[in-house]
Amino acid sequence: MNQAASTTEQECDVLVIGGGINGAGIARDASGRGLSVILCEKDQLAAHTSSASTKLIHGGLRYLEQYEFALVRKALIEREVLMRIAPQLIRPLRFVMPHDASQRPAWLIRLGLFLYDHLAKRELLPGSSGIDLQQHPSGAPLQSRFTKGFAYSDAWVDDARLVELNTLDAAERGATILTHTRCISTQRHADHWQAVLQSNSIHGEQKPRTIRAKTLVNATGPWAASFLHETVHGKSGKSLRLVKGSHIVVRKLFDHDHAYIFQNMDGRIVFAIPYQHDYTLIGTTDVEYRGDPDAVAIESSEIDYLCTVINRYFNKPITPADVVRSFSGVRPLVNDDDHQNATAAAVTRDYKLDLESSAAPILTVFGGKLTTYRKLAEEAVDMLAPLLDNRQGHWSANACLPGGDLAGEHPGNLAVSGFDTYVQQTQRRYPWLPTQLLLYYVHRYGTRIHCLLSGKDSIDALGEEIRPGIYEAEISYCNRHEFGQLHRVSS
Repeated sequence: MNQAASTTEQECDVLVIGGGINGAGIARDASGRGLSVILCEKDQLAAHTSSASTKLIHGGLRYLEQYEFALVRKALIEREVLMRIAPQLIRPLRFVMPHDASQRPAWLIRLGLFLYDHLAKRELLPGSSGIDLQQHPSGAPLQSRFTKGFAYSDAWVDDARLVELNTLDAAERGATILTHTRCISTQRHADHWQAVLQSNSIHGEQKPRTIRAKTLVNATGPWAASFLHETVHGKSGKSLRLVKGSHIVVRKLFDHDHAYIFQNMDGRIVFAIPYQHDYTLIGTTDVEYRGDPDAVAIESSEIDYLCTVINRYFNKPITPADVVRSFSGVRPLVNDDDHQNATAAAVTRDYKLDLESSAAPILTVFGGKLTTYRKLAEEAVDMLAPLLDNRQGHWSANACLPGGDLAGEHPGNLAVSGFDTYVQQTQRRYPWLPTQLLLYYVHRYGTRIHCLLSGKDSIDALGEEIRPGIYEAEISYCNRHEFGQLHRVSS
């Protein structure tokens, strides 16, 4: 992978500002088409919204009620694509929706699930079904008044790792990835941008570097509008509506492997998802946010809200005192004419790409959701490529993310259905590795586990255990082959 160049001046085709999922996806797509790319992120990768999601790859069942059929179809198509290119990271997850007679009628839910099953081609996940909660294991933790329900499929992902794998793939295809580096100024010329980047790395502030870029991509998420106005000094006809989504984590509330989707009295839905073996992840809220995205945090009213929803359904109640962890992110939603007066929950999760090319081009990303990031990136590079005389075609839907080639170089159903077989093969190769640690390595590194464990023949060979489950060998691997960045999120 390319490391930060020693020179303070560089040229590139595309300068991407922002190291969240959209910036990472654009950098990957562009570099894979042979374009020279530099990505800079003021913090670490996935430091903000992209690591504060509900961690789902899903079509968005609830968006059907808002008639967002095109968005749901696009997301369902992408759900299949992502499960093929990252089968080590993205895992099928079955959801249970207890039927609450005081909420949506059963016929409406059945209709919604029928559409969800058939809006896009579905090959990797089972369809929806009705369930008897008095017999099904998912009914045991629920209050006895819930006797019937529905089950459907989506998928779970380590969101921060998804960002890392996209930037890693971009770097291995030639991109330069600069973390802890802020774009402090830009100057627009007829045929290029001149941008000044300032590093604030752990090694101390370094000399600013000047970048000469043919195109600029503003993928700064919640900062997209402010970056455009304050750093680029540009204008756009679109604006952002910042909506905070908060989650809480409690000790696990159930022992089975299904997740729950609960209807609330205000029409919103809340998920309860198995998390890190011993916990349950609960979220999310939708709260208008007008503060600093760097300082976002959960409020006591949000904790109360989530606890109240859970207590409407589960036998065992929870209180704010049961919360062992919380996290919040700011969703940058498109505030278009159709949603000016909508509630926060009703604002579209679709994205808008705004290309301004009267001089050197600038592309600004507004909105988006985790599931559709790859398609967003593909469309973004489609807009930029002709301006850069690049005629390379689409490729990212048919190339595995690093470590995802469980069944060979090209993605396919075998990799998804064969994940458990791959784990068993790996266990036979490393019988000395504890099962939970091996699962963590396979989920995080996929086929690159063999690089991580090269020359190792015992748990002692992994070196000192720096913190539970994190050994010197893994840190060394990340420093040598990735970005020295070690998020740890697992289910």
